[in-house]
Amino acid sequence: MTSKLYVGNLPFATTAQEIEDLFAATGAVSSVEMIFDKFTGRPRGFAFVSMATPEDARKVVEKFNGTELGGRNLTVNEARAREESPARAFAGGNDSRPGFRGSPRNERNFRR
Repeated sequence: MTSKLYVGNLPFATTAQEIEDLFAATGAVSSVEMIFDKFTGRPRGFAFVSMATPEDARKVVEKFNGTELGGRNLTVNEARAREESPARAFAGGNDSRPGFRGSPRNERNFRR
């Protein structure tokens, strides 16, 4: 197991400091990376936590996966490498949603 964990189903009001304090009781926390929506700046309800050792990470998963925080049951597991989505792979990484530059749908709609 690696020492980087995915922590999901977080209450949106949760702070990085609260997560660090919670997990520090089980092992040494190296860092907490809260994930925010890039357009609104609001929390997305998940974070990545790096623990000092794989053993600390295992203990955190065993202790906190499925436990309740702020009325929500946490999902805590080993973080996986980000997979390339079809939209990112297509057109050199451009967003393929309508209205975005480089999307085939956008180009098709505006060709003259």
